[in-house]
Amino acid sequence: MGTKSDERSFFSENQIQPPVKTKATEEKPHYLGHRDRLRQRFAAAGSDALPDYELLELLLFRLIPRADTKPVAKALLARFGTLAEVLGAPVARLEEVRGIGPAVALDLKIVAAAAQRAALSEIKGREVLSSWTQVLGYCRSVMAFEEREQFRILFLDKKNALIADEVQQVGTVDHTPVYPREVVKRALELSATAIILAHNHPSGDPTPSRADIEMTKLVIETAKPLGIAVHDHIIIGKKGHASMKGLLLI
Repeated sequence: MGTKSDERSFFSENQIQPPVKTKATEEKPHYLGHRDRLRQRFAAAGSDALPDYELLELLLFRLIPRADTKPVAKALLARFGTLAEVLGAPVARLEEVRGIGPAVALDLKIVAAAAQRAALSEIKGREVLSSWTQVLGYCRSVMAFEEREQFRILFLDKKNALIADEVQQVGTVDHTPVYPREVVKRALELSATAIILAHNHPSGDPTPSRADIEMTKLVIETAKPLGIAVHDHIIIGKKGHASMKGLLLI
């Protein structure tokens, strides 16, 4: 009995143990080299050299520091379609994508807010009718991917420079109540002499409805006697926009 006990003790104490990993022997995660290469490409050639998923990867590097972000970036684009739609998506829908938690979803919305603020700074205080491309770009960035209709007003001074941009009403997926007297009242409070109306169509089709046209004409009729001009009513869709003035509807 003693011999067998000694043998068991011997083999137990002398089992081959796995080697202990040290900093020298541990392999770095494969994605670290990829991150370095992607950063170098961006530094050397700028964002135009990267497709949307790689630009989104670069952003996610900071938000998800210890994981491979390529699958997450591709999953986001597969779900929402474009980089703009990813940033425009609501927090709850972002969190439905594997790898996106509440903190990362909120961080993406912060990035979107910063981009919108930068777009607004491009037109704030400037003569907007000569910066129409920037105006459209700004409206698209803040409204195109909203899931409910949003009615905004751009208030202009006598030189047609932007004084303020405000959301007056938020409605349902296909309707926003608009009160012409409230529009005019706010314009007077801001000493605006002209306004540009804007709202989005969550359906994606920016074609003006009959209700859109009738409401716009009513705002024009209410504002005109008080010396307030309505330069245009822009409708924003996911894939484009419509200008009522450009369509000769007003």
